[in-house]
Amino acid sequence: MSDTREMGMQKTVTRPFDAFRALAERRGRPGARLIEALAAGAAEHAEGPESWAPEEARRFGLPAAAGLGPATFYADLALPHGRRHVRVCTATACFAAQAGRHLPAIEDVLGVTADSDHDPDPEVSLQSVRCLGYCYGGPAALDGETPCAGPDVVDQVAGRVRALTPAIPVADTTGDPVVLAGIMAGEAAWQTWVETVGRLTSEMVRSEVAASGLRGRGGAGFPVAAKWAAAGGSPETVVIANGDEGDPGSFADRLLMEADPARVLEGLALACFACGARRGLVLVRSEYPQALARMREAVGRARAEGHLGLGVHGSDVDLDVEVVAGAGSYVAGEETALIAGLEGDRGCARARPPYPTSSGLWGAPTVVNNVETLAAVPWIVRRGGEAYARRGTPSETGTKLVCLSERFARPGCYEVELGVPVRWIVTECGGGLREGAGLGVLQVGGPLGGFLSEKDLDVPLTEAGLAGYGAALGHAGLVAVDQRMEPLEVLRHVWAFAAAESCGACSPCRVGSRRGLEQVRTGERPGPAYARMLRVMSEASLCAFGRRLPYAVGSLARAYGDRLRGWGG
Repeated sequence: MSDTREMGMQKTVTRPFDAFRALAERRGRPGARLIEALAAGAAEHAEGPESWAPEEARRFGLPAAAGLGPATFYADLALPHGRRHVRVCTATACFAAQAGRHLPAIEDVLGVTADSDHDPDPEVSLQSVRCLGYCYGGPAALDGETPCAGPDVVDQVAGRVRALTPAIPVADTTGDPVVLAGIMAGEAAWQTWVETVGRLTSEMVRSEVAASGLRGRGGAGFPVAAKWAAAGGSPETVVIANGDEGDPGSFADRLLMEADPARVLEGLALACFACGARRGLVLVRSEYPQALARMREAVGRARAEGHLGLGVHGSDVDLDVEVVAGAGSYVAGEETALIAGLEGDRGCARARPPYPTSSGLWGAPTVVNNVETLAAVPWIVRRGGEAYARRGTPSETGTKLVCLSERFARPGCYEVELGVPVRWIVTECGGGLREGAGLGVLQVGGPLGGFLSEKDLDVPLTEAGLAGYGAALGHAGLVAVDQRMEPLEVLRHVWAFAAAESCGACSPCRVGSRRGLEQVRTGERPGPAYARMLRVMSEASLCAFGRRLPYAVGSLARAYGDRLRGWGG
């Protein structure tokens, strides 16, 4: 059954009773305010959440479990915070930069152990996180909200040298940028919005986006216009801009939210218009404090300039937008988990159907679009869907932001047309690897996207092309792992990521990710039980996190060949 047919059938499905949602409804839907209160509590206390989260919940008229649930789930809340709280990136790009040596070195200079909840130090705490969006200049850390990034990150955290915040290198390779139209071509935001509310209809906007062939850029690749249509045009619809960019290796959403937040908001406004929605939300991951500030400033300016509010620009369009901070969880970027978090619950994936477009945030029709997806919408509406469809390939149209990691000679964010060879991106855009190093493997689209070997690089940058190698486009972050790294260490890194970030909502993923990590730590080549575990994860996991992991592991084993024989299942 196709995704479109499934979404068409969803209106006949009733969501199972959700006790937390029902209780929160009776208490005035605290939602994101509860998570914000818990975040404030975590920042104020040097103890674990058991000592303070129940009281935060009671302030909203909720039982202790309603506070302890999210407080023990989200990374930002679960660990005790000292007066100085440092987050260190251990994701793939930072791991590959120095083979992971920066974390123990920072532990040494601070005199604390990362992620420890035993005998917390009230003065300083250290937390390992998976991606801070500095993949182009890592290793990286956040000292409070002060970024530190570069090969001397340990000295920066120690205070021996000045903290550095390297800017994101940006380039357009298309000659007519779509997503980077504001950053690279100087096109002002909101012009398309003003013209749209004055002369177009929601059907006309959906028609142009349908003609463009635009698919979601957050990883799932679902047709955007079809998702909008599935919401049914109800004014109760909520449209969410998903800025919870958690794929290690990608910093495209961070770039857009920091450097061109008005374009992101304009794309969100156009999506709301197309869906008949009067409310939009922007979720920004907490690991991006500057992006959070920039998005909130942009909303304030948009209201002041009349782009948001009642009767926008003299039309009958009413629209308001709210910006909300995440609380630290990779899986919480999945749309049903994201919605759960916005309701104040643990960020676990929910079973589908019903789909969010039928019953999402507080039961309302809800459309979730990635930040990069929305940033392409103003160009499409202004220039026309057919103009966009001429870019890329006939089956996968348009452009894509591709992020190159620190191991490249020219790391940064590049807008390219879909279908270009990955090798062209690696050599012409990235200039190959630093100092002439040899490529071990190339991670594509995050740890769940997959891996390519050097001989695979002629594959086109498309979902279909990458699928032939067990990989996926995802966010299209390209992380180079050079030949210094031992294959088994790279595999251990993948399983460690999975074990740390599994939400635990389903046993195939929860148990499988831990057993996979245990197996690779032994160093012993696995047997039939390991292969069965991978098969169960791929077939029975609740969401794409658990279902995709076996493919990523398999692609890594295939890319390394004999050096990881047997580890792909």
